Amino acid sequence: TLFLLFFLSLGTGSNILSALQDLFWLLKSKAEKQLQIISVLQWVLTFLVMGIACTLILMYILCTDCWAIAVLYLAWLVFDWNTPKKGGRRSQWVRNWAIWRYFRDYFPIRLVKTHNLLTTRNYIFGYHPHGIMGLGAFCNFSTEATGVSQKFPGIRPYLATLAGNFRMPILRDYLMSGGICPVNRDSIDYILSKNGSGNAIIIVVGGAAESLNSTPGKNSVTLKNRKGFVKLALRHGADLVPVYSFGENEVYKQVIFEEGTWGRWVQKKFQKHIGFAPCIFHGRGLFSSNTWGLLPYSKPITTVVGEPITIPKIDNPSQKDVDFYHSIYVDSLIKLFDKYKSKFGLPETEVLEVN
Repeated sequence: TLFLLFFLSLGTGSNILSALQDLFWLLKSKAEKQLQIISVLQWVLTFLVMGIACTLILMYILCTDCWAIAVLYLAWLVFDWNTPKKGGRRSQWVRNWAIWRYFRDYFPIRLVKTHNLLTTRNYIFGYHPHGIMGLGAFCNFSTEATGVSQKFPGIRPYLATLAGNFRMPILRDYLMSGGICPVNRDSIDYILSKNGSGNAIIIVVGGAAESLNSTPGKNSVTLKNRKGFVKLALRHGADLVPVYSFGENEVYKQVIFEEGTWGRWVQKKFQKHIGFAPCIFHGRGLFSSNTWGLLPYSKPITTVVGEPITIPKIDNPSQKDVDFYHSIYVDSLIKLFDKYKSKFGLPETEVLEVN
């Protein structure tokens, strides 16, 4: 079709030059779209299967003539086991890969700064909502695609995720290269107490429970009884920063099981014992947006980083202290949502549901 249009437009002089320019633009545009799809597909596959796949491959290599390679890696794994709990091993080279810029442009994803952050303080960012895969959280804070280091100079972001991911060979190293750390007390305590200042830990507060309610058109967060991150902030004197990602729930469609159904029962059992909840979801197909598949829909995701809440350092905060600062955080998140909702496609009547 492109070449037919090209030949039909052929003429003389400026017509030929114009046709060549149009053809080049069409080819470039199509190539960029394919690269965007590939970049997103590799991340989706990483999220879903890389850990299990790498474990099986390692076990297979142990049974082949190349077993020594697997043994050497396993020896390194034992030696390096605690590195994720000590700030990890980030790579600016990996964070600046061109593939992440194609990833960003597929949706597109945008990071909005509202206030400056002092490099003399540490921070805990509460990221909302979880969505199905937390695509906005990954792109904004585990890569440099949206310019987090330029927007917040001197601040080192650490995206916290399930500790189980760091028990998977190869996957653990891939995650650490992006500045991703386990969402457990040991890891967070180390970063906030033994890694100097200027650290920002991004915690997707709603976690697996919130992902079960992720569906297009719904803005709800699981937060009322999530207070552990506030207690951590108080113990370390780390300022709390509310973050809301408009559009995170729009990129996948999910089958929602109501409370009391067998489907919800199974999801909650998985969440309780394994740490994640299996979701039945779909996006678009690889070759067509009109078919079902694993690719997310290309809907814009805009992540707004709100105003930091100054938190005092209290070694043993009481429940009253935790409740007080938790209520301030909830109010700040709602105000952030209300201030920016109309700018990013939501009606003024939209209300953030806090569960």
